[in-house]
Amino acid sequence: MKITREIKTAILVIASILLFIWGYSFLKGKDLFTNYKTLFVEYDNVEDLSASAPVTLNGLAIGKVSKITINEVTGKLLVELQLKTDFPISKTSKAALYSPSLIGGKQIKIVPNLADKDLAEEGQALTPAVELGLTESLGGKIEPIEQKLEKMLVNIDVLVTGLNNVLDKKGQEDIKKTLAELSQTMEQFHRASGTLNTILDGNKAQLNSAVTNLNKMSGNFAAISDSLKRANLGKTVRSLNQTLAKVDGLMTNLNSGKGTAGKLLNDDALYNNLAKTSKELELLLQDVRLYPTRYVNVSLFGKKNKPYVAPAQNTNSTDKK
Repeated sequence: MKITREIKTAILVIASILLFIWGYSFLKGKDLFTNYKTLFVEYDNVEDLSASAPVTLNGLAIGKVSKITINEVTGKLLVELQLKTDFPISKTSKAALYSPSLIGGKQIKIVPNLADKDLAEEGQALTPAVELGLTESLGGKIEPIEQKLEKMLVNIDVLVTGLNNVLDKKGQEDIKKTLAELSQTMEQFHRASGTLNTILDGNKAQLNSAVTNLNKMSGNFAAISDSLKRANLGKTVRSLNQTLAKVDGLMTNLNSGKGTAGKLLNDDALYNNLAKTSKELELLLQDVRLYPTRYVNVSLFGKKNKPYVAPAQNTNSTDKK
């Protein structure tokens, strides 16, 4: 079969058209021989999101952004997603807009809802979500810090102004004088420390002897403490307390007049009788001394006893004189 020139021309034109269509689709990021699923999502703001930006699922690229248009009714931005995956994406899955890095633009990641088994169909809209990127997070944290820095700078300015007002010429002179006196004090302290070191060096032997004696004293004290510990002081103290309690009871009985000793200490009549008896005994002894013949009469011839004559009242006083 002979192919005519017209057929060759037609085949060439058709091939050129197909090649043009394929090249145009390739430049737009589409593959004519691949089956894609197209989904949509609306955002209020898609800054730094460009067409052909990747769409990921758990970090794996499963598609790209094919088109971004403006919804003339709501004013929102309609993003067309071209997905190539067999992963089941449910209707309630979210399409989150985020920034993966500081330098690159924004991307979209699919956050699947595995609990929902109702799969998204071709041309369905997903739930939008926006995650703050590193720049936005830092901006949100830096802004309050910036405000605090501004307040701090204002306070520093006020402080410096106050210092300038306080540190006038006289204040500066006073500070210089104070620093000079402080320097003299430190110099004197340095001299005193040198003198102290000299004294310590000169009396090093005595100090060592004193430390040795102190160590001996501490050792003796430790030995004494061990002896006291073995002496069972608790039992001794308890016995002493019992003895003191008995002495206290005895003193209480004496003060209350109980017993013979208590009655002797507290009975006034007994005291008066003893005093009277002592006085009479004194008079008797005095009479015996002055007139012994009244009490001791030795007679060889049987003389009669002389009658008793009471001593004079002033005998005691005369004898004392």
